Amino acid sequence: MALRNAVMAALLEGEASGYDLAKGFEASVANFWMATPQQIYRELERMAGEGLVSARVVQQERRPNKRLFSLTDAGRAAVRAYVAEVPAKPTALRDELMVKVQCVDVGDIDAVRAAIAERVEWATAKLARFERMRARLLAGRGEDEFFATAERVGPYLTLLGGIAFARENQRWGELALRRLEQRAAATVGEG
Repeated sequence: MALRNAVMAALLEGEASGYDLAKGFEASVANFWMATPQQIYRELERMAGEGLVSARVVQQERRPNKRLFSLTDAGRAAVRAYVAEVPAKPTALRDELMVKVQCVDVGDIDAVRAAIAERVEWATAKLARFERMRARLLAGRGEDEFFATAERVGPYLTLLGGIAFARENQRWGELALRRLEQRAAATVGEG
């Protein structure tokens, strides 16, 4: 998937500046796509050049003017074409922590445990953020009512995927820490 598809997905929420998109990536598509602000700005410029987004300048007092981007008809057509493409291939997992865990038997077990504990903290914080986002999206409605009445359900469904991913990272990390503790206790008992 290209960054442009993630940017177009974010712009489905409405007009946004490059800054707002970069900030909003964390709240909307970050559970499945990461990008730096510089990458987003460059992609917006390319997309504007290709007619997929349009930009308007908003005058601001005591601040630099800002450009607000929105999808053009061509951009919406590109989103529809992207969605209709052959089904997406599963993502290949590339995770440096997993490589370190694979090597734990010949490496620094304390460093690996610390890295796993950090992953658990990350997942716990991410879950808290995602649950706040979920509450905002539901706005007091149950899921059934939300799906029956919401204008857009895609952001909620991707949020559920992000929640599942963070929960699994948290669950796996806690399990791995317990097992490494058991391993350490067993090897101390043998010595």
